[in-house]
Amino acid sequence: MSTPARGYAAHSAETPLALWNFERRTLRADDVSIEILYCGVCHSDLHFARDDWGMATYPVVPGHEIVGRVTAVGSDVVTFKTGDVVGVGCMVDSCRQCSSCNSGLEQYCAEGFTMTYGSPDRHDNTLTQGGYSDSVVVSERFVVRMPEGIDLKSAAPILCAGITTYSPLKHYGVKPGDKVGIIGMGGLGHMGVKLASAMGAEVTLFTRSESKVAEAKRQGADHVVVSTDESQMAAMTETFDFMLDTVPVQHDINPYLNALKPDGTHILVGLLEPLDPAVSGANLVFRRRVLAGSLIGGMPETQEVLEFCAEHGITCDVEMINIDQINEAWDRMQKGDVRYRFVIDMASLKGDNAA
Repeated sequence: MSTPARGYAAHSAETPLALWNFERRTLRADDVSIEILYCGVCHSDLHFARDDWGMATYPVVPGHEIVGRVTAVGSDVVTFKTGDVVGVGCMVDSCRQCSSCNSGLEQYCAEGFTMTYGSPDRHDNTLTQGGYSDSVVVSERFVVRMPEGIDLKSAAPILCAGITTYSPLKHYGVKPGDKVGIIGMGGLGHMGVKLASAMGAEVTLFTRSESKVAEAKRQGADHVVVSTDESQMAAMTETFDFMLDTVPVQHDINPYLNALKPDGTHILVGLLEPLDPAVSGANLVFRRRVLAGSLIGGMPETQEVLEFCAEHGITCDVEMINIDQINEAWDRMQKGDVRYRFVIDMASLKGDNAA
C-alpha cells in the first residue's frame, strides 16, 4: 500500500510553498523507504518551482539534497537495511541500459535521468516529489551511504553542490600543483575551493566583490582576484590550468579564457543558458584551450565524493532552518543572503511545528 507523506509544495509559479499531504508509492522490490532528517535548499529548487525553465508541473515538492534513515527495504534490496543513514541526490532513476548508465554515469543517460522531483516516474508515470518532506521512496541504485563520522547536516549539500564541483575536477584531471581558478563564491564555488585545495591544487577564487576576499581565504583559497579590477585580471593572463565556472547567470567568459594557459580548460557547471556575450574563437584556437561543461555526477562518483569529504574533513557551510521558514529562505537566497546553503531540519515538519 502507498503511505501518507507530508511536505511543502509549490502549487503554482506565483504562490508561496505550503504544507501539502500526499502519498508515497508502495515499495517495489528494489526500493528503499527513507525517513528524511535533513534537506539542503538549492537555487535550482527555486528556479524549478518558479518555472523559470518552463518545465514545472504542479503541485511539486522540491529538494534534492536529502539525508535520512532507512525505515524499510524491498524484497530484492541487498545494499541497505533498516536503520542505515543514507543520502539521495539529484536523480532517482535512469534507463539503466545505455552506455552511460552502464558506466556509472547515470546523469548522462541517453533517455534522460529521472529527477528527484518534478519528473514522471518511469514505471507508473506519477510525478516524483522531493526532499522538502518527511519521507521518500527510491530505488537502491540511487541511494548512497553516508560515511561514518560525517556531519549529516552540513553533508546534505554535498549531494548536489559537492558532486557538481568534484566530478569535473576529477574528470579533467586536476592534480597536485595545478593552478585552478574558481569563478564565483556561492554554494558551488565555496565547495569548489575546498575540493580543489584538498586535491593539492593552488586555488584562486575569482569574485566581483572586494568584501569576499577574506572569506575566500578562510575557505582555503590561496589567492583571490577581484574580477572587476582590470589590472588584477590582466596580471592573470595565461596563468591557470583549469577554470571551474560556477556562475549561474550570464557573464563574459572571455577574460577567464585569457587567464588560461595554452591547453587550459574552462569548465561550466552553473550556466545553462546561451553564452552572452559570445565567446571569441581566437581565445580557444590560438591557445588550444578547451571550453567544457559538466553535470552533477553518477552514483559511484557521488558515493566517492562523500568518502573524499569525510576523509578530508570537508563539509558545506550551512545555515539551519525550520521548514516553515522556507519561503523566507528562498527570498534571502534570491538576494544572495546565505553562506552558503540553507539546510532544513525535517524534525520541524512533525506535528504542529510545520504549520
